[in-house]
Amino acid sequence: MSDEHAIGAAIIRLMQGVVYRESDEDTWLTLERSGGGVRDHFATVGVEVVIDDTEGYAYLRTRPEVEGEEALPRLVRRRALTYNLSLLLVLLRKRLLEFETSGSEGRLVLTREQIVEMLRVFLADSSNEARTVDQAERTITKAVELGFLRPLRGQRDHWEVRRILKAYVDAQTLSDFAGKLKQYAGAKSGTGGDDE
Repeated sequence: MSDEHAIGAAIIRLMQGVVYRESDEDTWLTLERSGGGVRDHFATVGVEVVIDDTEGYAYLRTRPEVEGEEALPRLVRRRALTYNLSLLLVLLRKRLLEFETSGSEGRLVLTREQIVEMLRVFLADSSNEARTVDQAERTITKAVELGFLRPLRGQRDHWEVRRILKAYVDAQTLSDFAGKLKQYAGAKSGTGGDDE
């Protein structure tokens, strides 16, 4: 395969979504060898290539606006996330952080029951268990569509939490969420949460 063809293939793969070193070695090698050509291509349309060598993923994001420069139209769409999906992503990111800080190696895999249980605490109080599970399953499906969860082959109702989540839910978001959780817990117990 020629360098030009390899760069073209890498550009297309990045436009399709997140590229993982473990599952797309050819594209990853092209990014390592010819990353400048790939970056130059996207720079002309106001997009930057983000490569996280430590975590093993690469993705596209809109280049931050530079003062005094005319902004280009957005190529990478922003996605409005529902409350349930936002909640799930933050809970998954928190779980991923706990997994990593515990010294566990490999990948974080969760079952449907574990994910439903994580969400149950925050979903609207409902005596209808089937409705709660259905709501959680729709949220899981959306997280899979967006690439934050990956179903495991041959293991029904098991998902790998993808590390790209770290790029979308940062430490500040986790800290803000922890404060909201504290308020929520206080409101549920009737203490108001601000007294501590």
